[in-house]
Order: sequence, then structure tokens, then C-alpha cells
Amino acid sequence: MSAEKVKDKKSGNGSVGVISSIFAIIVGLIVGFIILLISCPNEAVGGFVTILTGALTHGTKGLGDVLYQATPIILTGLSVAFAFKTGLFNIGASGQVIVGAFASVTVGIMCKSLGGVHWLVALLASAVAGALWAIIPGLFKAVFNVSEVISCIMMNYIGMYFVNYMVKKTPAIFDNMRNQSKPVASTANLPKAGLDKIFAGSSANVGIIIAIIVVIIIYIILTKTTFGFELKAVGLNRDASRYAGINEKKSIILSMMIAGALSGLAGGMIYLSGTGKYIEVVDVLCDEGFTGISVALLGLSNPIGVLFAGLFIAYITTGGFYLQLYSFSTEIIDIIIAVIIYFSAFSLFVKNVIAKIKVKKELKAESKEGGNK
Repeated sequence: MSAEKVKDKKSGNGSVGVISSIFAIIVGLIVGFIILLISCPNEAVGGFVTILTGALTHGTKGLGDVLYQATPIILTGLSVAFAFKTGLFNIGASGQVIVGAFASVTVGIMCKSLGGVHWLVALLASAVAGALWAIIPGLFKAVFNVSEVISCIMMNYIGMYFVNYMVKKTPAIFDNMRNQSKPVASTANLPKAGLDKIFAGSSANVGIIIAIIVVIIIYIILTKTTFGFELKAVGLNRDASRYAGINEKKSIILSMMIAGALSGLAGGMIYLSGTGKYIEVVDVLCDEGFTGISVALLGLSNPIGVLFAGLFIAYITTGGFYLQLYSFSTEIIDIIIAVIIYFSAFSLFVKNVIAKIKVKKELKAESKEGGNK
């Protein structure tokens, strides 16, 4: 097959993927509108318009809140997508988020002498903690071939209970009266980087800029480096990669560590934002870790796609917050996102079927051309 045909095939598959994601979004919104109609027919149209335009109607504040909401789910989505690209399913993002958050909060409270680099060190601590937490399922997968799905789910709950225990047993960071962590030092809060002036009244900060930079870095790693090629090769076929001289065990472990670092960084972004968010000692897994799965699916596991998918999910979430003006429950947004997840997964199946049909047609066409010659 010629290089031109390969290029056309890749662009065709990309367009099918984009169409499938748009299809999933449309179906999710339709289902949401139907639920609004069933709940309260008289206010359904107003509620649906609020979901679509709620963030825009509040001007720069609404847009700034979208960026704030998007930051952690872009990173968790990137974490899941990176693992997908390397043949792994990182469903442990939730545990990695909270462990990373604990590391960042601990540094943010106890290392006040760091001055201007305090927030940066706290963020780095969150990434390192997330990577170390993800190395465990990575080792199990690489050495013992234990499904990373099972080990990641277990690590989610272990991480949650571990952080609850550590927060309560660390007097320097535990607020006993409120059963939560204490506020971090002001120097540990993420700087606004001028976004507070552009998006006045919102919680936007430098986190979204960092998230975009990380997206670009991951894209370059996956598409432009030998290291990224090796990681993807191991995901496609471990045996063939080993035969080609690639250390598949090392690649699996590194892949999980990078994915964990991204999720841990998301945890730092959440709790260093200066918005009054604290680690609460409750038996609840972090939502951002699971929202990342929908972002990865909707973004087709492409870093650039993840960026736009994260912004979209954050946009409808911000708009959905104002549903309360119409006496609707904000959980309707969760239903819409859940439907989008389902049809995103289904659209991937459809995409693969279409791709196989195209390949068969191309092979038949080429065989006919060869026969005529």
C-alpha cells in the first residue's frame, strides 16, 4: 500500500473518530433533554438552553469557571488516554488523584519556608506521589501479568482509606473540628497568572496553562519520540515488542508511572487552587478520576482531543450548575455525561467496524488491480 493511501486511511479514520464523538455528544444531550421533559415539561426548554449557554451568560466569570473546572479533568483524562495508547486501562486515576492531593497539601502546609517556589514544589510532590502510587499496578501487570483494571480498582480504595488515615494521624495538617485538612499556606496556592483580571470573579488560575503545556508534551512524546513509539508498540503486542528488543516490562511500569503522575498532578491542581477545597475525611472516591475516563473516550485517547473534551465536559458542568434556577437537579448533568461515555465507547466499536470494512474493500480493490495486470 502506498504512502499516500496510508495517509488517506489515517485521515479517514480520524474523521470517523471525530464524527463518532460528535454523535455521542448529540445523543447525550438529547437524552438529557428528554429527562428534563419528563421531570418538568414547562421548564424543559429553559433548562436545556441553560445547559448549553449557562457558562456564556455569566460572561468572563463563567468562562473562567469552565477553565477552572476543566483543569483537573483534562489531566485525569490525559492520564487515562496515555494508558489507553500504551495498551493499559488506568481506572486507578481516582486513587492517584487523592494520593497526589495529600502530598501537595502536606507540602503546602508544612513547607512554608520555600517562598515563591512553594506552589511549584507542592505540585511536583503531587506528581511524584501519583507516579509512585501507580507503580504498584504497573509492577503487578509487568511481572505477574495481573490485570491492571483489578489492581487499579483496589488501589483506588486503598488510596482513599490511606489518605483518610494519614490526614487524621497528622496533627499538623488535620482540622479536627471540621474533619478535614487545614488550609495550605498562601504561597502554596497556584498563582493567578493574570487570569483573575481576564476572567474577573472566577477561580481560573495558572493550572489551565500548565495543563495545556502537559497536553503538548504528552502529544510530542507519543507521536514524535522513540520512547513513545516503544510504549505504544508494547501496548499493541508485548511478544512482538520483546522480539524487537524492547523491554516490555520496563515500558509497562513507566507507562503506568507517567499516567499516575498526570493524575497526581490533577490532585495538586484541585487542592492548591485557593478555592476553599480541602481533603475531607469521608469514604468517597474522587469524581475527577472517573470523569477522566469519559474525557479520554470522548477525546479518542488523543491528547489534543482530550483537551477539547475536557473543556466541553467542564462547559456543560458549569452550565448545569445553573439548572437550580429552574428547580432541576444538577445530577442531570451526570446522566448526560454517563450517556456520552456509553455512546463514546459504542462509537469506538462502530469506528473499528467501519475501519475493518474499509480495509477489506481496499484489499479487494488491490487484488482486482493486481489480477488485471
